[in-house]
Amino acid sequence: MSSDSHPLRRSTDRAPGSGTRTVSLVLTVRSGDGDPRPVLDPLLGQVPSTVGDVVLVGGPPGERRTRTGLTVRGLGPWDSSHGDIPHAGLLAATGDLVVLMDADGSMSPHEIPHYLHYLESGYDFVKGSRFIAGGDSADYPLSRRIGHRALLRVAHRMYGQHLTDLWYGFCAFRRSFVDLLDLREDGVELGAELVTHALHYGLRVAEVPSHELPRRHEPSPLRTVRDGTRILGTLLDERPHNALSRLAHRRRGHGSRHHAPG
Repeated sequence: MSSDSHPLRRSTDRAPGSGTRTVSLVLTVRSGDGDPRPVLDPLLGQVPSTVGDVVLVGGPPGERRTRTGLTVRGLGPWDSSHGDIPHAGLLAATGDLVVLMDADGSMSPHEIPHYLHYLESGYDFVKGSRFIAGGDSADYPLSRRIGHRALLRVAHRMYGQHLTDLWYGFCAFRRSFVDLLDLREDGVELGAELVTHALHYGLRVAEVPSHELPRRHEPSPLRTVRDGTRILGTLLDERPHNALSRLAHRRRGHGSRHHAPG
């Protein structure tokens, strides 16, 4: 899709109306998480009443209702080395607003109303951040922290955005942008790819504090390197046309200040 046809929003745009909007929650269960039921069942019990339905990517297929009356539609097992099934999960969401979470117990449904508040206030894409005031992470390995900081610098140079958390997968957006936030079948961290596409198409992005709880399985160092490399490639592939000229301008500006007489 051409970047000229996307529904660009600006800070001066009027906020959407206050009419009732339906909300879908897309939960991803990764193949390495083992039996998801011990974590998934309590998680579904915490979903706020504002959520109308849940699309479960991974786990048993079919439709069921929880004891609280929540409809859960399972899409069947998902091999996390492929990105097409999570995309199918987003397409299966029927709500006007879509919330995306991992079902490994690291993300709390209690935070969902905060994300929805920013969407209702006029933002197009709301993402969680563990590294702003009010956010936290129970365990974030040094290798991922170093790689994450490097990728944040690249994102800032390419897109001019001051983001604090690039590849955290807890996010929410309008369903009308699902096709715009297209995923590739390369298994890259889902949150990072969605954020990159949101930046590429000029959506209004808001970060909200999020507390990441302990994961059931930590990513291996090999996966950390692999994902970091793919995210870097995505950032470069999707960069706006003026990114390189912006970078060159900044370098010239730094050089001029460095050589200016005191």
